[in-house]
Amino acid sequence: MAVSWGDFQAIIQLSAGLNVAILSFVDISIPAIKERRRVFSKARQELEIYRKNPHKVTTEDKAAHAGAVGEIDRQLFDLWRETSEFETVEDSMIKTTGVFGFIGAIVSISLLWYSGLHYDDPIRTSGELLTLLSFLSLAAAFFINFITAFKAAHYTKRCNDLRQQMRQKL
Repeated sequence: MAVSWGDFQAIIQLSAGLNVAILSFVDISIPAIKERRRVFSKARQELEIYRKNPHKVTTEDKAAHAGAVGEIDRQLFDLWRETSEFETVEDSMIKTTGVFGFIGAIVSISLLWYSGLHYDDPIRTSGELLTLLSFLSLAAAFFINFITAFKAAHYTKRCNDLRQQMRQKL
């Protein structure tokens, strides 16, 4: 006996529910992105404070301090350059998540509507493939956001390491 749309409807309902919820997947990466940007801004502020250190009195101390500040500044600039390149990818990834979520939601809701109208009709391979496609869009969006959050957390850690280095050296 062939599988009917009604037999497959629970799977389609799960797909529809998950794909509508996919738009909240952006919440996975947004906090990490905001934290990375906040930490970088804080590091720049701290470096400016260290640059104006009033406790260095002698010329030698001032020169050594300026050299140490310059070294950290170069490292922070290199990190900024890396993260600025990542920001364009980051924004693109978030938009892609929205596209995957929208496509998956449309496909799964359409399948849900169609399965309700054709409850007892046998499902063809194309219906099963469309349902699989809606689940794959969900997996793709989750993967993209997970990678974005991971990369943002990596840059945050590197920036925090530089801040720690500032506290120790300066």
